[in-house]
Amino acid sequence: MAQEAIDAELRPAPVESRPLEQCVGQILREDIHAERDNPPFDRACMDGIAIDSAALGRGVRRFGIQGTQAAGLPALQLATAENAIEVMTGAIMPRGTDCVIPLEDYDVSDGVARLKAQAAGEPYHNVQRRGEDSRPGVPMLRAGTRLGAPEVAVVASAGLASVRVSRQPDLIAISTGDELIEPGQPIAEHQVRRSNAYAIVAALRAHGFERVGNDHILDDEGMLRDRLAQHLAMRDVLTLSGGISKGKFDLVPKVLKSLGVREVFHYVSQQPGRPMWFGAGPSGQLVFGLPGNPVATLICLIRYVVPAVASAMGAPRAPHARLPLASPVRFGRPTTRFLPVSVQGDELGRLSAVPRPPNGPGDFLGLTSTDGFVELPPRDEYPEGFVATLYRW
Repeated sequence: MAQEAIDAELRPAPVESRPLEQCVGQILREDIHAERDNPPFDRACMDGIAIDSAALGRGVRRFGIQGTQAAGLPALQLATAENAIEVMTGAIMPRGTDCVIPLEDYDVSDGVARLKAQAAGEPYHNVQRRGEDSRPGVPMLRAGTRLGAPEVAVVASAGLASVRVSRQPDLIAISTGDELIEPGQPIAEHQVRRSNAYAIVAALRAHGFERVGNDHILDDEGMLRDRLAQHLAMRDVLTLSGGISKGKFDLVPKVLKSLGVREVFHYVSQQPGRPMWFGAGPSGQLVFGLPGNPVATLICLIRYVVPAVASAMGAPRAPHARLPLASPVRFGRPTTRFLPVSVQGDELGRLSAVPRPPNGPGDFLGLTSTDGFVELPPRDEYPEGFVATLYRW
């Protein structure tokens, strides 16, 4: 299969150290251990008064307020079991206390807190115990984790100002063809806008890849050779759109071979995207030749390029959702099919995939009403309810 052939060529991305402010979306390359118990002390979970729950159990309902325990200050000591100490959310529990009575469950007058009838408490009521979240020596995060806001907070809580992550790969989106005209430039009747490369760049950046370049090369063998040689020298991943089929001006495979790029496969039994090309450069560069029609370009990018690059960075392959088709679909020749769909839910919250086939291979507009595509195994028809793997854009 194409996916296995690509995976066999993957090499682990280099590792770099990044400050926390630059780590969101990055792939962790080290386990993160707690610096100390987390939380590092018994912690008040709300504003109120801290008391000895045993006194409440003996029937004490009036407590003299001894002082205030603010967050960030050393723990006070409860003088007697008939006293209480005001506590703020997040503060260390005063010594001698084990329970927090929230503000709404008592009244204060003349320095005395009088509990209301509904007030109740037992040991560690509204208290988070020391070490309840994590303890030293036990990993809080594992290598391969994608760092979002919660994960960055965990790293910070471990006392780390920087962390080891996968170095972002250098990628380039290259479109080929004399007919392509840049957006904003005058265009003739026989020309088309250069849109595929912008879709590739947008998709790669949406999936967390930061270093993505953009180039357009004409259908000229010498120019192709010079520019592709430059990109192979500078980039980790080349993604080309167009120029890979069997036409007179489909020069990309020939030029890549002349530059030492080893062809791994050319043509895949799938629709759309049958002409897809993949090879490995002399220094391990990944080179993806995607079909030039816009729908196939984006589908093959999401199906093959994005997961391959993420895997090379150390991200585990997360299982994709599997959804039933909301209506039957039928094709001609049996082959693997990638069918654009929108995801809908019924009144019970059950999700299904609504087929949204484009009007043709160039129908980018039709994709705007979709959430992704499903992968269908080779067969003639697929009944309503047929369960398929969903790939989101």
